[in-house]
Amino acid sequence: MMPPVDIEREIEALAGLDLEGLRAVWRQRYGPPPRLRSVELLRLLLAWRIQATVLGGLDRETRRQLERRGPVRAEGLELGVGTRLRRVWQGRVVEVVVEAEGFRFENRMFRSLSAAATAITGSRWNGPRFFGLRQSGR
Repeated sequence: MMPPVDIEREIEALAGLDLEGLRAVWRQRYGPPPRLRSVELLRLLLAWRIQATVLGGLDRETRRQLERRGPVRAEGLELGVGTRLRRVWQGRVVEVVVEAEGFRFENRMFRSLSAAATAITGSRWNGPRFFGLRQSGR
């Protein structure tokens, strides 16, 4: 019989870990860690996995409801086909057009607004934040 697990203590121990520490815990428990660079997100995912391992994860009804929702749509598509998002970036106006299949920038189609923002800037960006659709603090 396995010894009882103190979930709260294990999750509290995650609070003091940096990105590499969290990845080490993940590697030890579950194998290769996800390729995340957000300490907060990795901490939340790891805390959920620890709880799910001990308590059993999502119940059958919750999984069924999530499956009914269908595929996840890229944030920004709800703005409607034809919407134009503009921003000044490094002295020039850039524009992305919302289309049914995704986001068009300079005749290239992107599956997400973040992918378009990354192409524009050359570094990883949260697309909704880049185009001012979100508050910068959240």
